[in-house]
Amino acid sequence: MTPSSALPAGAVFAQPLTPVGDSLLLSFLVAVIPIAVALIALGVLRRPAWQASLAGLIAGLAVAIGAWGMPVGLAFDAVAAGMALALIPVMWIVFNALLLYNIAVKSGRFDQFRQWMLDHLPDDRRLVLLVVAFSFGCLLEGISGFGTPVAITSALLIALGFPAIEALTYTLLFNTAPVAFGALGVPITVLGAVTSLPAATLGAMVGRQLPFIALLLPFYVIGVYGGVRSIARLWPALLVSGGSFALAQFVTSNFLGYQLTDVLSSLTSLIVTIGFLKVWKPIADPQFAIARSTPANGGAGERVGYGGWLPWLVVSVIVIVWVRANIAAIGDVKIHWPGLHNAVYVTLYQKPYAAVWDFQPLGTGTAILLAAIVTAAWTRTGAGDFLGCVAKTWRQTRIAIATVMMIVGLAYLLNYSGISYTLGTGVASTGALFPLVSASLGWIAVFLSGSDTSGNALFGNLQVVAARQLGLDPVLMAATNSSGGVMGKMISPQNIATGVSTTDLKGQEGIVFARTFWHSVILTLLLGVLVFLQQHVLTWMIPTLPK
Repeated sequence: MTPSSALPAGAVFAQPLTPVGDSLLLSFLVAVIPIAVALIALGVLRRPAWQASLAGLIAGLAVAIGAWGMPVGLAFDAVAAGMALALIPVMWIVFNALLLYNIAVKSGRFDQFRQWMLDHLPDDRRLVLLVVAFSFGCLLEGISGFGTPVAITSALLIALGFPAIEALTYTLLFNTAPVAFGALGVPITVLGAVTSLPAATLGAMVGRQLPFIALLLPFYVIGVYGGVRSIARLWPALLVSGGSFALAQFVTSNFLGYQLTDVLSSLTSLIVTIGFLKVWKPIADPQFAIARSTPANGGAGERVGYGGWLPWLVVSVIVIVWVRANIAAIGDVKIHWPGLHNAVYVTLYQKPYAAVWDFQPLGTGTAILLAAIVTAAWTRTGAGDFLGCVAKTWRQTRIAIATVMMIVGLAYLLNYSGISYTLGTGVASTGALFPLVSASLGWIAVFLSGSDTSGNALFGNLQVVAARQLGLDPVLMAATNSSGGVMGKMISPQNIATGVSTTDLKGQEGIVFARTFWHSVILTLLLGVLVFLQQHVLTWMIPTLPK
């Protein structure tokens, strides 16, 4: 540790990398404790997400203060800074996206959307799952991100007759391929900022990794849901859905701009898949027939059903225009967090650690709020009903808000105490095998923080430092942090808590976690193999940095 006398002005704490017995191994094992506590509480003890997050946070405070020697006030200040980020912008986006969903339900547009799906899709739950959870869910991820696609698509699947636990589980599994480009590319933008690498180059690299996952995902998830026989019978639709998304994802991220990757890829997949299902029909299987509460209505029903698209079209247009016009920059205030900004010295990088809260009153969450207001006005939803939707949204999200604040607070604590850097250094010590485990760093970061954006802020630069120390490609390793992070999304307490907010599964987050955990591990390992090949064999796939 750097002696206190050598610290720059304003710094009061230098992060130790090996505080336990001056041993990286022992320090690494102790650093894992907060993560292990949260994982065990959620996955083994099956506790609700807020309890698992609280247990992890308490363990994190004990380790940070007791083993890493972080001053008590500074530790709680770091937690508070993380909680502020969780509240705004993350949960501000989630709250308004769910408000839009509740207005769609109240106005009848959600039921029209459900009926549109019944009218236009085959009588097969596997294909409904493919279109709704994958193609439509990816569109919502591209617009808002931060867990809202899981909440809305799982609610839609439940309305279409899926059991709640199935709807949420398979929505979480599908909510992987689009995550790195979610919320109009915010994770890539943040990754570029923390690594000082061009965001466009990083987006192109991610666009040369995730299309393989996007192509595989429909086969993998439908195989898990319906067995190998389902893959054999539905492979043309699975190939069209995953293939169209993967191709559009590659083309958009590499040639058009990473910000619109999810929106264009999901729209391509939606249009192509629904069009394909008009001309190709699977063999009928009563086992997967949809339990229809109302019959399809023919022509008149179809005309009514198109109105169900209104909320999603309104929010798509408003958010895209909002981002392209950079409206979020209006009134943007960057606040140096009191008592924390530059008070921590990052020993690994030999520089003070900034703590800046970017408060954007006109950020993406406000754009979604405007979309909710426009939708309410368009559908003639009265002021009383609108306020009723606001109250309902608060009841749905209050526990999720607390959960997310605790888990992001823990992520900040691990970051500012130096625990996360010990974890990263320990993983980087794998040497030539680092490409195989690089994805696991992103996986851990997103499990902790709940978003690929926060995961990139947590470990993005660490990947670059490790890559340069080991003679590996920094663009590949930084991009892998984001690509690996998407696999951790399905087990993140934040994502699961947001998902259960629109279902009757409150308190059963541990069961959901157990159903998704091993799939998360398998997909992360597959990505690790791809990254290893890209580093050592398929080097032509790595984009070159602009001069």
